[in-house]
Amino acid sequence: MTSPTLERDHREGHEAEDVLLRARALVDPVLRAAVDSLPGAMRKVAGYHFGWWEADGSPSAAPSGKAIRPAMVLAATQALGGDPATATSAAAAVELVHNFTLLHDDVIDRDETRRHRPTAWRVFGTTEAILAGDAMHSLALRLLAEDTHPAARSAVRRLTDCVVELCEGQQIDCAFEQRDDVSLAECLAMAEAKTGALLGASCAMGAEYGGASERAAKAMDGFGREIGLAFQLIDDLIGIWGDPAVTGKPVGADLVARKKSLPVVAALGSGTPDGARLAELYALDRQLGAEELALCAAAVEGAGGRGWAQGASCERMAAAMDLLAVAVPEPARTDELLALAELVTRRTH
Repeated sequence: MTSPTLERDHREGHEAEDVLLRARALVDPVLRAAVDSLPGAMRKVAGYHFGWWEADGSPSAAPSGKAIRPAMVLAATQALGGDPATATSAAAAVELVHNFTLLHDDVIDRDETRRHRPTAWRVFGTTEAILAGDAMHSLALRLLAEDTHPAARSAVRRLTDCVVELCEGQQIDCAFEQRDDVSLAECLAMAEAKTGALLGASCAMGAEYGGASERAAKAMDGFGREIGLAFQLIDDLIGIWGDPAVTGKPVGADLVARKKSLPVVAALGSGTPDGARLAELYALDRQLGAEELALCAAAVEGAGGRGWAQGASCERMAAAMDLLAVAVPEPARTDELLALAELVTRRTH
């Protein structure tokens, strides 16, 4: 017999997938038209990154990502009483910005795989990947500049401010690699800038396209940021314990890179023997072997980092729900946003 919890999770998962499919049907044509307008070399890199074609330009069935951020834009527009079809340019813009950051992040972090295949910089080179990312950023701004919706002007300002915040978050994240004394408060602030900012901007932009008041748009921004932090906490757990067959990355990928992710920083600051052991392993000036990576994962868990991250994710979700109630007092209008939030924070791989 299936438990009520499993039935609910299955139902919510299907609802979220339906929301994502409807969002893709609206946004993909806008996104593809924008990418098709790029010069040939940059178009090839961008299309490969999105999973639309192979490196030689032949069609591909590679995954294109879930498109959670554009779905958030459209769901927020609908929740505030607007027509999602009027916000497709804004939704495509946030997806372009998100993927511009992924292209750059892969170069900065030297990640070799994304979505189960080689990253764009590994296929086309560092320069080509960076330039394609820059071009996608410009495409996002052009989409909004050409949009005649009354909210488009505000969306340009919101998205450009968001990109500056994203860059700051990335810079701080890179600086953490050179430090041994990263605090949990610093790590949370970095995660909000690097992950929460774009989800917040997506929700706020969607709200404004739905005719939201300034107060409601601010609450929606906060809702997205809290969801973003919950997302990052879960993503950091996946970076340690995720299944490579699902993630498309090596086992313990974040530990291999000695990344100071949220559960790792929580463990390092725990004052426990396991935290001290983790610090010793992270300090080794060589590549960690499989057994040492397993010891790192065990140390993070033993020091409480895994449990803290799971609990903090739930707390962020609760805070997000409070902010959503401020922005959209009628619960029935928040179903799609809640389905997406549940999808983001119930991931296990």
